[in-house]
Amino acid sequence: MSDYPSRRPAAGAADPFASSFATSYAGVVSFLAVANEGSFARAGDRLGIGRSSVSRNVQKLEAQLDARLFLRTTRSTSLTREGELFYENCQPGIERIAQALEDMRELRNGPARGHLRIGSTPGFGRKIVAPLLRGFHTQYPEIALELLLNDLPADFTADRIDVSFRDGRMEDSGIVARQLIPMQMIVCASPAYARIHGLPRHVDELADHRCINFRTASGRVREWEFKVDGLAQRRQPPAQHTFNDADLVLQAVLDGLGIAQLPAYQVCALLGDGQLLSCLAQHAPDDGGHYLCYLSRKHLPARIRVFIDYMTEHTRALDLQCVTTVTTLSTLSPLSTVE
Repeated sequence: MSDYPSRRPAAGAADPFASSFATSYAGVVSFLAVANEGSFARAGDRLGIGRSSVSRNVQKLEAQLDARLFLRTTRSTSLTREGELFYENCQPGIERIAQALEDMRELRNGPARGHLRIGSTPGFGRKIVAPLLRGFHTQYPEIALELLLNDLPADFTADRIDVSFRDGRMEDSGIVARQLIPMQMIVCASPAYARIHGLPRHVDELADHRCINFRTASGRVREWEFKVDGLAQRRQPPAQHTFNDADLVLQAVLDGLGIAQLPAYQVCALLGDGQLLSCLAQHAPDDGGHYLCYLSRKHLPARIRVFIDYMTEHTRALDLQCVTTVTTLSTLSPLSTVE
């Protein structure tokens, strides 16, 4: 359920916004212009329409209100008592509309400020997005940040999400998806596991190992992806353990409970310092991607534009691609010595 209250009136209540359509907006605008300028001709010049159009709009408005708003002579134009009352009632609304327009222009072109609601998968959100938010907030202190972690794709409309981080391959043509970095998937094990059980040399050997699976928010167990003889393959090996949290899958691998296929951003540093070993790199799938998604390139508020630019730059600056820089120990047999 959204935290944002509905703007709709209660059932059975009058809706002033809907009923206001009975009044001619063109007539109201023309009336205010004449009242401010003191002349139908000058009001037409201000609105960019002819004097006769202004006159017709005001006449229609007077007919709708069943009231005379102006005293008109060949020399002067002045408000009637009814016109003065109508003007006083309209003026606060016009000022609020003018302020709303100015606020929107400032959101688009002024300093970056306001509230930013961000969606992300839990693993990427904890490991990559959240640590970068501190630097972003330091640079843009007038932007309030809200980070929501969810494995399900963000519903931009229902959840009022401004930007969302997604993993994998984007198939939704209704969103703009900017790839931040490739998404490499790496089969990993701890040195302790490798010493006892060895590491698989081929994807067909997965069934002989203690595999750890990840269950997505939809309830589906994520398949492992590979490329064998140039063809993409999906496998779902029998699991000793299954978790619905990526960090728990990683911790189980570090604890030596089994092997798992994990994204590079989670394991790159651990592979680099020897806490994890990789295997089956020769069957690594084609890279997917980590994407920053939003609804439209047009009319983006400043707070969204600066966030997109900041996260793109700083995410790409991280060293998260590691398949080609880590020695793959895919030939270990059980009880082999691992340095």
